Amino acid sequence: MSARALAVLFRRHYGKGLFVLAAAGFAILAGPRLVQGPETPVITVVQRDFVQSVLASGRVEAPHRIDVGVQVTGTVLRVPVAEGQTVVAGATLIELESSELRATLNQNVLSARQAEAKVRQLREVQAPVAEQVLLQAESTHTAALQTLARNRTLVAKGFIAQSAVDDALRAEQVAAAQVRTAQKQLASARPSGSDSAVAEAGRAQAQAGVDVARSRLAYATVVAPVAGTLIARNVEPGYVVQPGKALMVLSPAGETQLVVLIDEKNLGLLRLGQKALASADAYPQQRFPAELVYINPGVDVLRGSVQVKLRVPAPPEYLRQDMTVSVDIEVARSRNAVLVPGEALHDADSGAPWVLKVDGGRARRQAVRLGLRSSGLAEVLEGLRSGDHVVPAAAVTILDGARIRPVGMAAAR
Repeated sequence: MSARALAVLFRRHYGKGLFVLAAAGFAILAGPRLVQGPETPVITVVQRDFVQSVLASGRVEAPHRIDVGVQVTGTVLRVPVAEGQTVVAGATLIELESSELRATLNQNVLSARQAEAKVRQLREVQAPVAEQVLLQAESTHTAALQTLARNRTLVAKGFIAQSAVDDALRAEQVAAAQVRTAQKQLASARPSGSDSAVAEAGRAQAQAGVDVARSRLAYATVVAPVAGTLIARNVEPGYVVQPGKALMVLSPAGETQLVVLIDEKNLGLLRLGQKALASADAYPQQRFPAELVYINPGVDVLRGSVQVKLRVPAPPEYLRQDMTVSVDIEVARSRNAVLVPGEALHDADSGAPWVLKVDGGRARRQAVRLGLRSSGLAEVLEGLRSGDHVVPAAAVTILDGARIRPVGMAAAR
């Protein structure tokens, strides 16, 4: 064969040789991927104790708050407390200018003293005088009776005229009238008499005026009804204030509550007495215990939430009124639960959830029955065991029956 013929033959088979070499190289590199499937991250199913909880946020609140105001119109003289200050029961919160009220009290005190003097005068002077007047009247009446009797005897004997008897009779009648008048005056002056009643009524009325004036003067000083923390102050010296307006808000010392809003879909999980852990947003690392004590019977239709309250038996010192808090309420607990992350579940909220379980190098669709669910984890009651591997649902290219090469076997946390 000539040299030219050899050259033509070489050129014809050179291209085929390169193709065969390239195909062989691709098979060497891609063979495991084609035969065993793509590398796919998987998650390892674990088994441990599991707590289902409901998370919510809310605020710190005392069981009740007290609005503090004045009961009389006046000018503020002094406000000796500051917002945020803790006060004891009876501590002065607001003091009003009270000179007019003091003058009114003094005036009523003097009126009461005058009424008391009237009662004493009736008892010490008028009643004894009335007794003496009665004795005198009775003595005069006795003498008039004796004169009348004597004159009648003398008239019968003819020693005096009838006119003397008539005069004696009129004198006796006048004396008898004086006796009756003196008796009434004495009866009126005695403790059960009308004069005494009038005097006692006057004294009681004057004392009532003193009490009213003293109460109004007391209203000039507003004191804390209970111990607590002043969480609002809307008054300053010089303000003219009137009844009916809240000038301060007092949070009573004692039990602290957390008021939180729960999504209504979790309402069926809540029970009174359930335990919880809470933390203030300002101190997220410091958690403290709480207990569910109230579930509002109504639902907020605008937000689709239910208000609940939790009691804090031992509130930490840093906890303040209206602080924002996060609450983790324990609603259920399962021992040795088989757990799978929610990210591995398909149709989790349907009646037939499933996962892609790794089985013999392939992803197989596996139906599961779920139990408790919380914090991104779900309890598997049927369908998986501890140590099984599942494919994350985000791997949408992995279908049922597909070959895979599991990598990065992360465990459910």
